Amino acid sequence: MKQLNDSDIANMIGADFIPDYNATKKMVRASLHLSTRIPKPSAPTPEHAILDFHNHTEQEAWDMLAQIAASDTRSATVITGASGILKGKFQQWATESIISPRIMSFSPINNGSFHVKFYRKKND
Repeated sequence: MKQLNDSDIANMIGADFIPDYNATKKMVRASLHLSTRIPKPSAPTPEHAILDFHNHTEQEAWDMLAQIAASDTRSATVITGASGILKGKFQQWATESIISPRIMSFSPINNGSFHVKFYRKKND
């Protein structure tokens, strides 16, 4: 069976045939869903982050701290509040948890916040 080319189609339908390559490209791209298959570049990791534990549960505060510790962020200001469970929990997490090896140092800024320095992640 013969493949039809543009001139064969033009002969069949008349001399006014003009192929629309742009429309064909758009249709093919849309059917392949290329925009969803190409990953978007991730946002750069900030050098410094601010974590405010106010109005967060203990689990949410832990998740926030663990996420920052796992990233390439170099330092963070952790606001725990002057009283409450999260102030004590943060100090415990920074010294005795699975993320404590990632924490280089932490020091109080005032009665309810801390400055935290993280080790750089090792390249695998």
